[in-house]
Amino acid sequence: MAQHSGKYAGLWKMVVWEEPSFEGRKHEFTSECYDVADCGFLNVGSARVESGTWVGYDHTGLQGQQFVMEPGDYPSWEAWSGSHAYRAPRLASFRPLPSANLRESKVTLFEKENFLGRKGELSQDCPSLQALGWNSNAIGSVAVQSGAWVCSQFPGYKGSQFVLESDCHRGEYKHLREVGAHAQSFQVQSIRRIQH
Repeated sequence: MAQHSGKYAGLWKMVVWEEPSFEGRKHEFTSECYDVADCGFLNVGSARVESGTWVGYDHTGLQGQQFVMEPGDYPSWEAWSGSHAYRAPRLASFRPLPSANLRESKVTLFEKENFLGRKGELSQDCPSLQALGWNSNAIGSVAVQSGAWVCSQFPGYKGSQFVLESDCHRGEYKHLREVGAHAQSFQVQSIRRIQH
């Protein structure tokens, strides 16, 4: 078994297999992978996150649809994809998520781009933004003060998702429609903290 090590060694560990159900060749990672083909894999069929939280992508170079992968088993692509609206039968690149904070998470949502319009602060998970009075198209920009958050397309943390981090662009997302692969038509209807 080969191992990649880097600045995240010891804190993050993910093992991937070429076939579903943890079969075939496997490879262990402790840092980012920009292209699974560079490790001789045609495809990632299953994965196990042993420590830390990871963000997977359906394209190389950490691009495309995002999948949050927290500690646990992912026996097939359906397990990490989890979206009825968009299913990606491949995991082409991935990275550890170093900004997850167990103690403190805080985010400010804005109705319009460039941090304008109505705003609201969250420090807890919210399974339905509509229950707080936000309609499905109401989030235009976000400022992440601390931690890392997963925005989901549907209530209950369902559908396509993307990650917002406090240390990325100083946590400022002026144009939420530009975040993620499908953000042009993406609606944020639930948001939760990443706590691993």
